[in-house]
Amino acid sequence: MDFAVLTLAGLWNSGAQHWQTHWEARHGWQRVPHRDYETPDRDEWVAELDAAIALCERPPVLAAHSLSCSLVTRWAASGSRHRIAGAFLVAPSDTDAPSYPDCTTGFQPMQLARLPFPSIVVSSSDDVYVSDARARQFAEAWGSRFVSIGPAGHINGDAGYGPWPEGEALLLELCEQTQR
Repeated sequence: MDFAVLTLAGLWNSGAQHWQTHWEARHGWQRVPHRDYETPDRDEWVAELDAAIALCERPPVLAAHSLSCSLVTRWAASGSRHRIAGAFLVAPSDTDAPSYPDCTTGFQPMQLARLPFPSIVVSSSDDVYVSDARARQFAEAWGSRFVSIGPAGHINGDAGYGPWPEGEALLLELCEQTQR
């Protein structure tokens, strides 16, 4: 089955070895472009995401990494008239943590409202941007299924998560669930 999926890179974008890049090439999925991955502004990025969703022929599933998990929650709270089918939220950065980079605007405090669509949060036990316990708290607040994959760093290309077939299977499971 052909699924509508938009990928959302996190802070500093996703490189050539990142799972998002691999999946885009494999499935023809599109990354939502962002003007400034170095110092992102929440309102601008939410507007860019909303515009990308508006161009989809049917409600897409969003495959988000890192800071873009917060982007998805901010978009969900924005009052957009557009719909998505679900969200795959990988390594959601804790923008409230004292160690979080201070180059973003508008992502604090973390949005903890229930999401109005099915979602999965995937977490690592040794992510430098979010503790497993905090990621579990996000999943509970968002009404998401929580999956911890053990020590996996930030679940990105640098941590060895290129093609990442297990993650792809989880995303495709979510896509199938949203098509029922």
